[in-house]
Amino acid sequence: MANFSKSSVPQFAVEVYQNEYLPEGGQEVNAIVTVTATGGGTTGGVPLTGAGASPASIPVRDAAAGRAPAAAVVVMVDCSGSMDYPPTKMRNARDATAAAIDTLRDGTEFSVVSGTHVAQEVYPGGGRLAVASDHTRAEARRRLRRVTAGGGTAIGAWLKLTDRLLASSDAPIRHAILLTDGRNEHESADDLRAALDACAGRFTCDARGVGTDWEVKEVTGIASALLGTADIVADPGDLAADFTRMMETAMGKEVADVSLRLWTPVGTEVLFVKQVAPSVEDLTDRRGEAGPRAGDYPTGSWGDESRDYHVCVRVPVAAIGREMLAARVSLVLPDPAGAGDGPQVLSQGLVRAVWTDDMAASTSINPQVAHYTGQAELAQVIQQGLDARKLGDFDGATAKLGRAVQLAAASGNGDTARLLAKVVDVVDAATGTVRLKAKVAEADEMTLETRSTKTVRVKNTNR
Repeated sequence: MANFSKSSVPQFAVEVYQNEYLPEGGQEVNAIVTVTATGGGTTGGVPLTGAGASPASIPVRDAAAGRAPAAAVVVMVDCSGSMDYPPTKMRNARDATAAAIDTLRDGTEFSVVSGTHVAQEVYPGGGRLAVASDHTRAEARRRLRRVTAGGGTAIGAWLKLTDRLLASSDAPIRHAILLTDGRNEHESADDLRAALDACAGRFTCDARGVGTDWEVKEVTGIASALLGTADIVADPGDLAADFTRMMETAMGKEVADVSLRLWTPVGTEVLFVKQVAPSVEDLTDRRGEAGPRAGDYPTGSWGDESRDYHVCVRVPVAAIGREMLAARVSLVLPDPAGAGDGPQVLSQGLVRAVWTDDMAASTSINPQVAHYTGQAELAQVIQQGLDARKLGDFDGATAKLGRAVQLAAASGNGDTARLLAKVVDVVDAATGTVRLKAKVAEADEMTLETRSTKTVRVKNTNR
């Protein structure tokens, strides 16, 4: 079991980076909002109470003392018949799940679900969650040894069982890990979408595809809907290390259900809200109304980490020399103490608009906005290029992937550049001149597609 110390809870900070100057007639205001949580480590914290309290976490209480656990986790393991081809795949999946269980902090509630065309509880059973201890971890490992492959794939059923299990917990952090090696062939796309809609906001989920016979858009769609991460594990032998990292990250989460709240004045329209680091995720359509002219955008659970968001609003035209508050960005917890006191503001920042006739000021592009606009375009053109390649539109694929190479080079996104180089021959990165490779390993193409939304932070931090 990993050793987690018990220190302080995270403190949230919001920083806004923008060029607030607009030309005469200008209306579009762009800002990068950096949210940083620090000081929580990989521990449970204590709650804050009172309107003047500093940023808070949900309480983590010792299960042995009869108190609520800090986290509840369910691991969903694909046990369909294809997991037996080759047989080492199923063995690696069992070993990886055991490694994840060994990483659980004492007192964490957990369960293991076997997924085929139905969902079944492997451990502990009876619609319950076990409490992590040396004894229950050993019991879970023993139960895992009996798991065999056979049957189909219906991921929506797995998610619905996971939701029922996690709903039985009082833990504030509710997380799942999902592993699949194939396509969701034994239920409709509508069934999966309905399950995701039902689970959204109730728990977060990291999704992994093992091998190369699964559908990238299915796995990334699951992670996106449930505010988790998605990745490929091409070699089943790498599963244990990946599962351990995922569980360590889950154990480091301190604060659940944090929302990015955007308040805008009368006449201002929100054009979009996107997470842009560490990956691109469009949150615009996930807005929940939060009072007059305010909306909440879900961000999931937080530990010690930093994320960047791109906020774009359209403001009413004003005269030269005028200035206005274009938006107020806050990090909020929805009534964290459950006492009916309303949401708790963890931190906030302001987005401004100032109209000027100084052309140099109004035409200057903020480096953070420029960088992340490029990173969002990079993710988009990779997807478009790969889709065009699959459809046989090689000219279109060459143009889009060439643009991706150019953007990756300009932004210093070396990881993506290396993945692109496995799909195209790069003639000139600066101009985006490339040639499609005649033969591309399926794992390389899937890795590029799965990781296309991963971004790099701005290199120059002088803002």
